[in-house]
Amino acid sequence: MPGIAPLVDIPSEFLTLKYPLPHFARALAGQAPVKIVAMGSSSTAGRGDVVPYPHRLEMYLRARYEGEQSRNLRIDVLNRGRGGQEAIEELRRFNSDIFAERPSLVIWQVGTNAVFHAYDLDEVAASIAEGLQQLRVEPMDVVLIDPQYTPAMLLADRADASERMVSLISAVAANAKVNLFRRWALMRHWHVNNHISLDRFFDPTDSQDKLHQNDWTTLCVSKALCDAITRAAAV
Repeated sequence: MPGIAPLVDIPSEFLTLKYPLPHFARALAGQAPVKIVAMGSSSTAGRGDVVPYPHRLEMYLRARYEGEQSRNLRIDVLNRGRGGQEAIEELRRFNSDIFAERPSLVIWQVGTNAVFHAYDLDEVAASIAEGLQQLRVEPMDVVLIDPQYTPAMLLADRADASERMVSLISAVAANAKVNLFRRWALMRHWHVNNHISLDRFFDPTDSQDKLHQNDWTTLCVSKALCDAITRAAAV
């Protein structure tokens, strides 16, 4: 995006996951490559010239952990995003895209397409709950990511649905005792408290829908997610 990138802060409340990440921490202390699977839709898969968050997260985690190890630690973030999908469709890919990889950490981005494509939100929440039930019986940690705070999600016919989807995801995560990275609230904080215009949040090549994050917001979210993961792994 042209111009100087705006300055934002990331309060500690957004960097503090509720639960530790013991499987990820043990993987960091082991000898095998550390594997993370990023499951989600287009903001996971990537779009156009925007570098998707899994690629950035891999870079930030490698810089954080590999440099301080006396051994040759390798961290891989496998991008299993698929544009246009929601939890209902993503459940069908769990065996091939998550369980077959045997990761120590799964990051699951959900909720955006449910609102954008007017899904039954209760059905989506039920699918997320089912997915978390499948994930929790495996030796892996889980972090959910809720929707992005962009103009398309705030239109008059979607604003209430967006807030409800965010609340449903929070409730499902709390019930399953799974970590939630609150992307929606973090980006709203930047808009409300740092006075960042919503026009600075979306990809300019997506001027019709104004749904997808741009490179700058993806970078900021990725840094925050990296910090949240490293904090939880150190507990």
